[in-house]
Amino acid sequence: MDTPVTTFSEAPDDPFAVHRSASAVLDDNGRVVGWSERAEALLGYAPEDVLGRPARDVLLDPRDEDVVMAAVAACMSAGGWFGIIPVRDRGGTRVELGCRVRAVARADSGIEWFLVGGTAEQVIQWETDRSVLDGMFRRSPIGLAVLAPDLSLLRVNRAIARFGGIPTAYYRGLRIGDFVIGRDAETVEARLRRVLETGEPLIFTEQPCRLRHDPDRELVVSVSAFRMQDPTGRILGVTQMVEDVTDRYRARRRLALLNDVGARIGTTLDVERTARELAEVAVPDLADCVSVDLPEPVTRGEEPGQEALAPMVRTAVRSISPEASRVMYPVGHTMHPPPGAPQTRCLAERRPVLEPVLEFSPGWSSLDPDKVERVQELGVHSLIVVPLVARGLVLGVVSLWRWRRPEPFEEDDLTLAEEFAARAAVCIDNARRYTQQHQAALALQRSLLPSEVPEHPAVEIDHRYLPADATAGVGGDWFDVIPLSGLRVALVVGDVVGHGIHAAATMGRLRTAVHTLANLDLPPDEVLSHLDDLVDRLAAEQEATDERAPQVVGATCLYAVYDPVSGRCALARAGHPPPAVVTPDGRVEFPDLPAGPPLGLGGLPFEAAELELPEGSLLALYTDGLLAGRRRDVDEGRELLRGALSDPARSLEDICKAVEDALLPDRPGDDIALLTARTRCLAAHKVATWELSAEPTAAAEGRTLAVAQLNDWGLAEMAFTTELIVSELITNAYRYSAGPVTLRLIRDRHLICEVSDPSSTSPHLRHAATTDEGGRGLFLVAQLTERWGTRYVRNGKTIWTEQPVPSMPGEVSPNAFCGK
Repeated sequence: MDTPVTTFSEAPDDPFAVHRSASAVLDDNGRVVGWSERAEALLGYAPEDVLGRPARDVLLDPRDEDVVMAAVAACMSAGGWFGIIPVRDRGGTRVELGCRVRAVARADSGIEWFLVGGTAEQVIQWETDRSVLDGMFRRSPIGLAVLAPDLSLLRVNRAIARFGGIPTAYYRGLRIGDFVIGRDAETVEARLRRVLETGEPLIFTEQPCRLRHDPDRELVVSVSAFRMQDPTGRILGVTQMVEDVTDRYRARRRLALLNDVGARIGTTLDVERTARELAEVAVPDLADCVSVDLPEPVTRGEEPGQEALAPMVRTAVRSISPEASRVMYPVGHTMHPPPGAPQTRCLAERRPVLEPVLEFSPGWSSLDPDKVERVQELGVHSLIVVPLVARGLVLGVVSLWRWRRPEPFEEDDLTLAEEFAARAAVCIDNARRYTQQHQAALALQRSLLPSEVPEHPAVEIDHRYLPADATAGVGGDWFDVIPLSGLRVALVVGDVVGHGIHAAATMGRLRTAVHTLANLDLPPDEVLSHLDDLVDRLAAEQEATDERAPQVVGATCLYAVYDPVSGRCALARAGHPPPAVVTPDGRVEFPDLPAGPPLGLGGLPFEAAELELPEGSLLALYTDGLLAGRRRDVDEGRELLRGALSDPARSLEDICKAVEDALLPDRPGDDIALLTARTRCLAAHKVATWELSAEPTAAAEGRTLAVAQLNDWGLAEMAFTTELIVSELITNAYRYSAGPVTLRLIRDRHLICEVSDPSSTSPHLRHAATTDEGGRGLFLVAQLTERWGTRYVRNGKTIWTEQPVPSMPGEVSPNAFCGK
């Protein structure tokens, strides 16, 4: 008969294909009761030649009886045997066969011996393969699990048993969810089910998981799986290989985090932003919550004190959940670290503190008992505190907390936190030092700009000054409103090329020069000519003193003088954008003024122009940063400005706000100055003008006319003083000029007296000696007036004086402008 032989695979080249070996069955008396076709082919005996006969009589050579008897003894004692047995084939030739023998229990309680044999090489290969399979289940460090089509476990190896915390014998019939927690088990089963359905293997797929016997420890496993099926294609299940790669995963993750630190921390020169970046990098990959606390001076850009208990400002907080808001101090909160707290020890000793199991000392409770109680209720169980140290300065402290992740912090986490802190400390120190310099530059710039624009009866003023963002640095833009004689006003806007303290200092020097030139009452084009010379001299001085210092490379300026008596405005510009002029009916124009070269080119002329401005007109002077944004050109900016100015009926504050909203949605990349002025006109009845001939009687005539006008204005009490002033000024004009003299009186908050003549001779104030017959006139004028001065025009000069107009009881301060 031919005994069935169990096969492992039907594949012809499968080394486990036992059906290709010869097989025989012996009863407990050693008679052959089973004989396979392969046995007949191998040895030449037909079944009828051997069945029922003792194997020793048919197959064995008497010379080999000792070897055979030793094998029989081994079989009897161990229930099986493997080795080489010499046998005779049908022709009597001695053949050595590899043979495996095992006992098989019969139904009648008897025993039969099942033999599988073949060539020695064939059986040794088969036994090797069986050993490999046995090793995978008994000795392999990599987990192996065989699952049925319903994903219940059929068999696991010892590595899986250790992994799951359950003895090997108890796994059969279990599911992955019986030893892996929650969603992790669902994810693994979903992936295995896909392998079953598609046949596509799973190769080295990493999966975090937590085991039921150790839920506080997160593991990361690498899973590979393939589908099992028989030669007919019937699906038998899936085999899964599992390797614990937690340490490798964490090392790789730490390396990735360190790379992240270099890319994400220190993207700006802002202390608070850098602290936030540190917190964002560490959560959630390293900690559940991170807080960054800096000494108060550091937040202001100053160097920190080195006292361990100095006040600390919470600068950044980052958490995986909103629960932290209940227990963490908010950003901006100032606190004193309690004695004995980890943060205090960290700051005092300048070394990190690792508390895998956090214990709250009495110092914590003394700080805020309620908050400490909420921290404990939240379940905060582990803490790392690392100092932020750069250039030997302790710049703050970073605290990393865990409560949702059950694993405590360990030494590797501390090393990673130190790397974070070291990088952040350098960036915070750079930001702090930049902030210090930037604030110094801003302070200088603010000190050089007008703290407030003076009110002036000729114009209504509003302005905006917006410094550039921190990356661009402090600029050299400026503006000014300068009162002039005769109720006129100078409006100035300028821009020094470049950024930084040097540009701000140059701007201050130019602004001072403009004030000096304005006090000389020079025309706008002459003011710019003098400024041009000044910029040339500044550049030459710097080049001679320090070749490495930033050089003055130029500036632009727009200088305008508005006269409320005539309603005219004289303007000149040096490479600066023209102003916007808005008529009372809302028409916006950009007058085509002579451009003029930028200041500093030297030797090129400037040209002034005059505009007729009806009362209520709006002038908008600005620097080029207003129009030229980061994502638009100048023409587009001009149209946006036109739209923002098109409703002049609004208040100047609203107009400035509209301009800001339309053209500056983000923080500007360049300093921006905007000066708006709404014109007023002087009422005709508040001005009196007379032309006097150059006669000896001119002074007397002037006194008579002035006194009469003062009586008309209700200022008779000022007549005596004004008579003396008018008499002295007209007498000087008659003495030193040969042409007619013009007398003009203007009444506003001051009484202004002006005497003009065609002479360019400048009067001088001096102290006359007791023996001098003259020289006391201007000294007397200076004593009787609040201010006096001289301005020059193209055909002569004007000497002017100002006297305060006294207020009558119950009288509101006079306003000499139309519509008031």
